[in-house]
Amino acid sequence: MKLNIAIDGKTYEVEVEAVEPTAPSPVVRGIPVGSAAVRVPAAPAPAPAAGDNKPVDEAKVCRSPVSGIVIRVAAQVGQSLQTGDVMLVLEAIKWKQILQHPIPARLPPSR
Repeated sequence: MKLNIAIDGKTYEVEVEAVEPTAPSPVVRGIPVGSAAVRVPAAPAPAPAAGDNKPVDEAKVCRSPVSGIVIRVAAQVGQSLQTGDVMLVLEAIKWKQILQHPIPARLPPSR
C-alpha cells in the first residue's frame, strides 16, 4: 500500500505493508505467559493423623475466605494470641486479606 505523508510542507510517497496486529505476551515476574486462563485445583486436605478421629470444633478453626499466597506470617510458634490478632496476610490478585485469630489461644508447635 502506498501513502502520501506531508512533513514540514514537503510530501513524501511511502510504501507500507499491512500486518495483522498481535497483542504482546504478558510477562509475570520476567516469564512470558500465554493469555489462556489456567485453573489449578486446590490441593486435597491432608489426611488426619492416626487416632485423631475427634470432631473438629469449627469455632476454633480459622479458615481463609480466599485462595491466595501467604505473604507475611505475623504469629510465631508458642505466641499467645487474643481474638482479632493478626495471624497472617494473604495476597490474591493484588488484594491483601488479613487473617485474624478467632479466639484467645497459644499457637502450638507444628507437627
